[in-house]
Amino acid sequence: MARLADYFVVVGYDLDKRGGSEGQGHILQRFPEKDWEDNPFPQGIELFCQPNGWQLVPERERPSFFVSVLTDINSERHYCACFTFWEEKIPPGHTTPHASEVDEDEVPGLVQPAQVFAPKSLVLVSRLDHTEVFRNCLGLIYTVHVDSLSVPLETVIGNLLTCVIPVAGGSQDGLVRTITLGAGDRQVIQTPINDSLPVSGSSVAHLFRQLGIVNVLYLFCAALTEHKILFLSSSYQRLTDACRALLAIMFPLKYSFTYVPILPGKLLEVLSTPTPFIIGVNSFFRSETQELLDVIIADLDGGTVTIPECVHISLLPDPLLQQTQTALSMVLDPELEIADHAFPPSSTQPSTLKIQDKEIRGVFLWLFGQLFHGYRWCLHIIRIHPEPVIRFHKAAFLGQRALTEDDFLMKVLDGMAFAGFISERGPPYRPTDLFDDLIANQVERIRQEECSPHKVMNHIKELAEQLFKNENPYPAVAMHKVQRPAESPGHNDPKNLAIFPPLDDVTVQLFIDHAAAKLKTAPPVVKAELNGMVPSGPPLGEHGHVLANSARRLEVVRNCITYIFDNKMLEAKKLMPAVLRALKGRAARVCLTQELNQHVLQNRAVLDDQQFDYIVRMMNCTLQDCSHMDEHGIAAILLPLVTAFCRKLGAGITQFAYSCVQEHMVWTNMQFWEAMFYSDVQNHIRALYLEADGGELSTSELLGALELASEQSRLWPTLSKEQQSERVQKEESTVFSQAIHYANRMSYLLLPLDTSKNRLLNRSGIGDVESVSNSYVTNSIAGSMAESYDTESGFEDAESSDVANSVVRFINRFVDKVCNESGVTNEHLKALHTMIPDIVQMHIETLDAVHRESKRLPPIQKPKLLRPILLAGEELVMDGMRVHLISDGREEATGALGGPPLLPAEGAIFLTTYRLIFKGTPNDPLVGEQVVTRSFPIASLTKEKRISVSLSMDQFIQEGLQLRSCTFQLLKIAFDEEVASDLAEVFRKHMHKLRYPQHVQGTFAFTVGQSGKTLVEHKTKDKNQSIKTLSKNLVKSAKRTIGRQYVTRKKYSPPTWENRSSLQSELDEDEISVSEELDQGSLTLSSTIRSSDRQTMSNVVERACCRDYQRLGLGTLSNSLTRSKNEPFRISTVNRMYTVCRSYPGLLIVPQSIPDSTIQRISRCYRQNRFPVVCWRNSRTKAVLLRSAGLHAKGVVGFFKSPNAPSAGPSQAESTSLEQEKYMQAIISSMPSYCEPSGRNTLGGFTSTHMTLGQRARVISLSQPRVSGKARNPPGGKWGSIRGSGRLSAYNPEVGNRLSSKESPQPNGGPSEALFLTQQRAYLYIIGDKTQLKGGKQDSFQQWEVVPIEVCDVRQVKNSFKKLMKACVPSSATSEPSMTFHRCLEESEWMCLLHRVLQVSVLVVELLDTGSSVMVSLEDGWDVTTQVVSLVQILSDPYYRTFDGFRLLVEKEWLSFGHRFSHRGAQTLASQSSGFTPVFLQFLDCVHQIHLQFPMEFEFSQYYLKFLAYHHVSNRFRTFLLDSDYERIELGVLYEEKGERKNSQVCKSVWDYIDRLNKKTPIFFNYMFSPEDEEVLRPYSFISNLKVWDFYTEETLSEGPSYDWELVQRGRQERLAEEVPDKPDTTTRKSQRHIVWPCYDSRSRVVPDAITKLLQDLQSLEAELGLPPEKWKDTWDKIKANQRAEPSFNSSLLMSSNLSHQRRSQGVYLPESGVGSSINLAMDRETSTTSTPVAGRPSTSTLYSQFQSTESENRSFEGILYKKGALLKPWKPRWFVLDKTKHQLRYYETRQDRECKGVIELAEVESVIPGTPTMGAPKHVEEKAFFDLKTTKRVYNFCGLDSPNAQLWMDSIQSCLSDA
Repeated sequence: MARLADYFVVVGYDLDKRGGSEGQGHILQRFPEKDWEDNPFPQGIELFCQPNGWQLVPERERPSFFVSVLTDINSERHYCACFTFWEEKIPPGHTTPHASEVDEDEVPGLVQPAQVFAPKSLVLVSRLDHTEVFRNCLGLIYTVHVDSLSVPLETVIGNLLTCVIPVAGGSQDGLVRTITLGAGDRQVIQTPINDSLPVSGSSVAHLFRQLGIVNVLYLFCAALTEHKILFLSSSYQRLTDACRALLAIMFPLKYSFTYVPILPGKLLEVLSTPTPFIIGVNSFFRSETQELLDVIIADLDGGTVTIPECVHISLLPDPLLQQTQTALSMVLDPELEIADHAFPPSSTQPSTLKIQDKEIRGVFLWLFGQLFHGYRWCLHIIRIHPEPVIRFHKAAFLGQRALTEDDFLMKVLDGMAFAGFISERGPPYRPTDLFDDLIANQVERIRQEECSPHKVMNHIKELAEQLFKNENPYPAVAMHKVQRPAESPGHNDPKNLAIFPPLDDVTVQLFIDHAAAKLKTAPPVVKAELNGMVPSGPPLGEHGHVLANSARRLEVVRNCITYIFDNKMLEAKKLMPAVLRALKGRAARVCLTQELNQHVLQNRAVLDDQQFDYIVRMMNCTLQDCSHMDEHGIAAILLPLVTAFCRKLGAGITQFAYSCVQEHMVWTNMQFWEAMFYSDVQNHIRALYLEADGGELSTSELLGALELASEQSRLWPTLSKEQQSERVQKEESTVFSQAIHYANRMSYLLLPLDTSKNRLLNRSGIGDVESVSNSYVTNSIAGSMAESYDTESGFEDAESSDVANSVVRFINRFVDKVCNESGVTNEHLKALHTMIPDIVQMHIETLDAVHRESKRLPPIQKPKLLRPILLAGEELVMDGMRVHLISDGREEATGALGGPPLLPAEGAIFLTTYRLIFKGTPNDPLVGEQVVTRSFPIASLTKEKRISVSLSMDQFIQEGLQLRSCTFQLLKIAFDEEVASDLAEVFRKHMHKLRYPQHVQGTFAFTVGQSGKTLVEHKTKDKNQSIKTLSKNLVKSAKRTIGRQYVTRKKYSPPTWENRSSLQSELDEDEISVSEELDQGSLTLSSTIRSSDRQTMSNVVERACCRDYQRLGLGTLSNSLTRSKNEPFRISTVNRMYTVCRSYPGLLIVPQSIPDSTIQRISRCYRQNRFPVVCWRNSRTKAVLLRSAGLHAKGVVGFFKSPNAPSAGPSQAESTSLEQEKYMQAIISSMPSYCEPSGRNTLGGFTSTHMTLGQRARVISLSQPRVSGKARNPPGGKWGSIRGSGRLSAYNPEVGNRLSSKESPQPNGGPSEALFLTQQRAYLYIIGDKTQLKGGKQDSFQQWEVVPIEVCDVRQVKNSFKKLMKACVPSSATSEPSMTFHRCLEESEWMCLLHRVLQVSVLVVELLDTGSSVMVSLEDGWDVTTQVVSLVQILSDPYYRTFDGFRLLVEKEWLSFGHRFSHRGAQTLASQSSGFTPVFLQFLDCVHQIHLQFPMEFEFSQYYLKFLAYHHVSNRFRTFLLDSDYERIELGVLYEEKGERKNSQVCKSVWDYIDRLNKKTPIFFNYMFSPEDEEVLRPYSFISNLKVWDFYTEETLSEGPSYDWELVQRGRQERLAEEVPDKPDTTTRKSQRHIVWPCYDSRSRVVPDAITKLLQDLQSLEAELGLPPEKWKDTWDKIKANQRAEPSFNSSLLMSSNLSHQRRSQGVYLPESGVGSSINLAMDRETSTTSTPVAGRPSTSTLYSQFQSTESENRSFEGILYKKGALLKPWKPRWFVLDKTKHQLRYYETRQDRECKGVIELAEVESVIPGTPTMGAPKHVEEKAFFDLKTTKRVYNFCGLDSPNAQLWMDSIQSCLSDA
């Protein structure tokens, strides 16, 4: 039982001490006068009665009530209920009437003084918090006084002070107490069932209403993380309620800092205290709280919470915060959830305030259940007797909850509130409450509910119910009557109010004494003993954090350890990297410690050197991922192991593992050692009591330490004094012995092997005295230990800065701390302090010997260096230097995408005359037998930079090089320490010399064959000499004739870039009649060539160009004059001496009518003198393709100056501009369409040819035409897309922009058909560079038109390529989202450049195909121009898609027309500065894109393109060296190839090499080659249609690049030879299986395609049978021929087997003629805009049914049946077909009919039954011929021709049904 009120006090205004404005209060009376023994009277009550200060007021105010809370020195809270009312005061000096006589009739004559009112307070002081009861009691006393009731006040007060109520937690009956104070009142007091749960009334709900959810959560987190919180309100009661509410939601944590719900104004300086607090202050003092910088201010009236800038509140961890907010909003605002429902429930009111209050508290209780569940599993019990001493293992708790990073939880666990929580709730034997139950029994439920807010709500409601029941055990019992003052009219009249009388203290005291005496005689109330064992709840699992497939990893760890201890070192070595990777996971680390534990016998495990090495590596790897907190307890488990594993170094010298695992932060963390110590002490204490129990060992072994402690605590009172002291002593000595043990352990791990070095001083932790403790103290507050620490933390001063002293100090601090906490006696502590320095000193001496011996161990062996295979003629420049190949940003080889890491690898780097080669073996022993090769031609090196590399191995490697090659290879090497740094420098110099030779003759292609020349036969030499002499003469004469403009080679201005390919051709020429008069000045070839040059010319004729010109019918070189003068073009020899244009070939095609003299003049208008020449002619439309350089600036304006038609006869005075026009006109005149009288430009004939292009081609517009407002006529035709208006806007600058722009919306390069047909087109289009074509005027009469486009210049290509290389071969791995492969690829803009080139090319193809000629006249005519014309020819002419054609195209357009290979490839020192520009590579990439879209049109494979891409920069062949034919002749390399190549081992031409290789192997051949005649290709050029070429990304680490075929072959043979010796071992059958790694093996070789495989099998069978081998090509051709003979099996079908991804619709096409059912694959584009089928082909929709109708196998049964029509329709005969395959009955009008009239699905048929004839049935048929077919929808009536026929039909249908 407890007193309801301890003291009753009357406090009044002190008139005597009124100083200045501030009045004071003083205690008028207090009862009882004497202090209670158990509860002294609190001081300073008068301050708290009037927190705003005592003041007199001019008007009477209404009585007020509030409760203040005072905390005494023992941190007990006293609740002061203050009831304040105002009384009239007369200032001193006036007559004061007697208190009881209110002056009712005053003398009117006297002057009335000014009335003032003073406050008076009635105060109840209690230790119980019953606000409402206090309000009623004090209210009653006031009422008795005011209304002058007949009850004496002394009685009421006496009753109040003697009122005793039951204590909470008593038996359920005594919880309700009815009290009366003797004034006719009755009150019911309910005390809570459980004392430990706070009582909140409805204050929590009010707090949330006032501040809102988020604000309260901020305050909640701030209070838990120990911030200062200040509440402001103008209501005192609200302040108290808010503070009470905040404390209530913190349950089960108790607030242990300053707590003042109402702070008097006089004590405001308390707010600047440095400790945390929760304080309430009246808003009256708001201004004085403004300057508080670190206080969180909550304004209850305004609903705001202000958090200063310098304060950071850690919020709840994430999913919890979200869940808590959701739950709170469901409690406070249940309507929110259904606010959007269409049919909201009629009522969803929130609960009443009292219930809502409990629900909110339920949410917080649930939240703490989430936060703290499992905490009991992290308690260490260190002492049981005399009092339990308990520590909380914070690190383990955070680790198991996976919340080590969580700021909030860390702060809470470090806070005082949690320390109190552990000391209160830690003991295992005590009463339990709601929270204990939640933690013990509801964790699983909480876990399952997490995802469902509604389940959470149900749980919270249950908790709320329990909380409510706790506060209101009998909610039905109502409060009974309490009188209030009467509200009579004169009630507030001052005359009626008497002054509160002084009370008779004797009377009151009598009441109190009487009650005390009564209590003494009463029997004592026995409170039920409710102590019990506290359940721990489910253990902390690692739920949700277990790694997938960890079982496999654990298996690896176990196997490795088994191998180590079985001494199978090779096996262990293989597994080691996988183990080290696995040890990143926690499960594997735990597994390692368990496995190692099994190998320890009697605390010792002696290993040999290698075993020791491996075990130490694994331990280090395990520890390096442990944080300094060791939250997973891994270091704790390893601690005994590091002192167990050891190796013998010499006589009596043993090295333990601990000397090798000291480099980890965890050993310097005081908290770690404390937790370890406590854990061990707990185990020993547990063992102590288990032994004591003896017999019951079997059952008690299962008991945990806490359960054991609980049991012991229960028994403690029953033991005798001797037994008790014996137990205390045993426990104490256990702790002491552990302390000695730990002093030893700590010295092991803190003293370095080499104690001469002061290693420790830089390590954190050892020097920091204030390292935070990891435990909570229960019976001694942690403050006391700090004094015993060695407080000189800065022990960096000279004399004491040796390792030994610092370690001694660290161990001393530790010992002080743990011994104080665990109650070790002082004598023992002193003994420890004297022992520690000796322990450390002994250990140092042991270590010195170990250190000496360990230095003598032999060094690690390194793998031997492997030699690379070299080409014939390739020589080593520098022998191998040991290096490590580091992994770069490509993930494949590092094992990041699965598989073992092939890199880093150790090996050597070799520099040869041709290549840079790395060869070595991976560091990972799992793949240690594999050989890793990376190489690239030295000529392809684009960038070399120095790097410094540190490897994660034992040695530290400083210097490294990063070498990048334009064959998309990167060598990132780090030189081994054995390589001297000057050697590395020599290597770099040699590399530079080889990369940039002085002259092109220094390149490998020239130096390679030199040693072999002596072997060449005499005859060959002669021939060579003749060629060389000849070429020298040619060059000499050329030099003589060359004008002044070319003085030396050096002035040769550099070129730019782009490339194109050629179109279809026919060898037969059309007859063309040219109506123009021929130019008299034109001379025949034989007359122009002087006889001395004839021999030269015969060689020239053999060149590629001439062969092609003859094939195209552009002219022949014959010595007779029989050539037809009708031919529009001739071969001019004007440049035979390379005098007109040095970068052009010797023979050029020009219009027949233009004389050579004109050509020489015209050429000066063009850059580099590269005037327009014809390079290809369309065999169908006879349109020609011309190429030239751009015009010189001076020639632009004059280009189209004259409006006159060109004159027929040439005059010498004619300006160049006129001659240019004439030249153009001559070209136009050569076109047949120009001369046709019908004028093909009506496009009548044109449409038909256009529409019947090959079945695959479709014309699709280049871009949607945009109509500009200014256009006079709407744009149309080809240029609708490229220009904004009609023909006249030839120079509209937008045109080129749009054509070359990236965002053009066209699906592929062609123009739109419809628009294109509407407008008259020009005869000649000139594709020119936008920048050169400004200022000229287009003349409407001319037949040519200029198309300005924007081309990418060389700089753009160069930069784009650099970025492309970095994207495809990044130098280092990055996780930045901005650096992903696709992002980098996009930024390189390489695809945009391809898109532009392809777009222009497709445009030109369209123009040529529609009969207009095109002249490509861009930049210097040797880069972009070359790309465009080459691509145009490839797209238009199938010949160029064959081996011969492609070779010829490259020789003609790239080599002869002077693409500057040496300059663009930066092949010599002179061109080093210009850098590498991959113009030719870009062309090859474009061809690759076309190849992908049309795989059946090319004879060569993708590999052929990659081969050229690799070797055009490798300098292995001379083909791609030098910049023009002229330079090649000058060096004598143009014609020498033919002479030398017969016997030489070395191929000088890449073409010869390809031919030779092609005869041996089908590697360059495309098996899908199945061209269609005269097919013009129109590829899509959108970026989305382009693919990244795998040449840029693939690599084969097993053999290096596969483009040097001999090397690869020899390497494979060597590998096979190595594998053969294993054969004799027949016992174990070697598996035929082989693991294929994408970046290691050559996939095409290991897994060849079917045809290659079959050809290989054929070859090997021939060899086995001894047959003469047949060439693969002959075999293939035979197969093709056989296929063509069989009509049912078309070769194109075979080829398309893997074409499913190609954009071609595979429709089945049956020709109308019905000749065989050969299936043709229609290679249509995605479909044209219209759906009309191409003429002469039925639409696909009819194809299917047609196909079905002629196929017999689908017709199970067919014949004629009569069928009754619908209602009132007659019976009709129909041809019925029963189809088993499709499971249906179909009927047709007649047998021949293709259109099916109807279908009856057999699936719907229910029965087939004989029928009866109905009206209108066929007359002559017998009755049995009728039958009915009943389906689910209707009944069909049928009639057969006769009854057997009908029976047959019924049976057939029936069998179909039963089959189904």
